[in-house]
Amino acid sequence: MTQKNNCLLCLPLKYPLIWSNLDFRIVLINDHSYPGYCRVESISHVKEMTDLSDLKRQEFMRIVFIVEAALRVHLMPEKINLATLGNITPHLHWHIIPRYKLDNHFPESIWSNPKRSEKKELLESETLILIEYIQKKLNN
Repeated sequence: MTQKNNCLLCLPLKYPLIWSNLDFRIVLINDHSYPGYCRVESISHVKEMTDLSDLKRQEFMRIVFIVEAALRVHLMPEKINLATLGNITPHLHWHIIPRYKLDNHFPESIWSNPKRSEKKELLESETLILIEYIQKKLNN
């Protein structure tokens, strides 16, 4: 694994691991304002999607779409935001963010100024069901 010592995503995981293989992993951010918020990360320190082979890019996006579909089925958000920025952490990762009409920033970006200050996390039972569903879909 290529690793950068000052890279937050190369350090030991801060968030619960949902699933991983040799190349990618899914972590549950589950932010108080965005229940079910997940991130799909490259395990190797890769900066851009085009740094991956065609097959790895396809695999990465397949994982992102499986997570998106799982969030839609289980949480029924108003919208799902998919984002890959990496300006602050130039280590390839995708944010999969369920959005709700009453979340703190809706309909703006989660990085914009908040409009509200609601807090809600998934219940432990909801989290387990979501994790099991994602794992089942990825292990098929």
